[in-house]
Amino acid sequence: MKTEWLKSGYRKLRRKILLQIVLMVPGVWILFLFVASLLRGHVANWLVTLIQRILFVEFEDARNIYQFYVRNQIEWIAGLFMLLSFCLFFYLSLSWFMRYFRQIDRGLDALLAGQEIVLSPEMETMEKKMNQVRRTLEKRETEARLAEKRKDDLVMYLAHDIRTPLTSVIGYLSLLDEATDMPVEQKAKYVHITLEKAYRLEMLVNEFFEITRCNLQQSALERESIDLSYMLMQMADEFYPILSERGNTVELRMTEDIRIHGDPQKLARVFQNILKNAAAYSLEHTAILIRAEEHTEYVRISFENTGKTIPRQKLDVIFEKFCRLDDSRGTKAGGAGLGLAIAKEIVLLHEGRIWAESEDGKTVFTVELPS
Repeated sequence: MKTEWLKSGYRKLRRKILLQIVLMVPGVWILFLFVASLLRGHVANWLVTLIQRILFVEFEDARNIYQFYVRNQIEWIAGLFMLLSFCLFFYLSLSWFMRYFRQIDRGLDALLAGQEIVLSPEMETMEKKMNQVRRTLEKRETEARLAEKRKDDLVMYLAHDIRTPLTSVIGYLSLLDEATDMPVEQKAKYVHITLEKAYRLEMLVNEFFEITRCNLQQSALERESIDLSYMLMQMADEFYPILSERGNTVELRMTEDIRIHGDPQKLARVFQNILKNAAAYSLEHTAILIRAEEHTEYVRISFENTGKTIPRQKLDVIFEKFCRLDDSRGTKAGGAGLGLAIAKEIVLLHEGRIWAESEDGKTVFTVELPS
């Protein structure tokens, strides 16, 4: 505790306060001695003369009055004077100390106004911290504005994209409804196209739901023991229809007895979002490799796919909300950019880590969770 206090950076302020206290106590004592000596010297003669003139008495009577009411009570008088002096010193010290609170108050006003904060030299540490808070708040405000802008742009893009498949669905359904004698082959073709457009429309509508529930910070975890091997094997089976369309497969490399403690629904969402991302950006007829390794204090799960190398600048922001690897709005891979952001928030809620690496066409997403 003492070491932390010494390292807190307020040495100048502490020295100044200590110096004032050190000077105040002997100052009051010296003042007491000075008053006591005055009451016995020229001041005593002056008081006797003053009593003689006010009460119209002889000098001897005035001296006796002084002797009885002042000289014999000098300790009480000096003590009272010392007490009053101490109160005065304390008031002055408190007023001096309060100016630091006024500085902090002005600094908080400047902080709210987004202005540079300047305090006295002995408050240098507080000044640096408050300016750091100001810069942090400004950075967060800027990031929030950018995130909101990206969100608004994405909603606009999705709203625009919904029109295309919806128009196609209505158009083909109208043809099927009007042309009752349409050949079977042509009808089957139109039904297939309509179904594809409906799937696309469903995906875009789901993106809207993702945007509205993208904040998981207030979500409570319902932890339990999870059979990680079974969860990943089940997930690989669920993704088989999606992967088989482009000839992709999933390879699992792990032991069958790995268990973790966490929220199964939320962790399943993490792995689904990562696997979905890997499937969307993998080259055709390539395998997605899923590894799980158990260590002393954590379990490491990695998803490796083969595709385009992700640039370094993209890796730095890949887990931010509304960040999409593919900026093209027309591709099936172009989602709302929330899957990886949601995955990161869930992993952080579990006190874990998540990161991505990409080199030579190999991209690896790694998740570490406490065992």
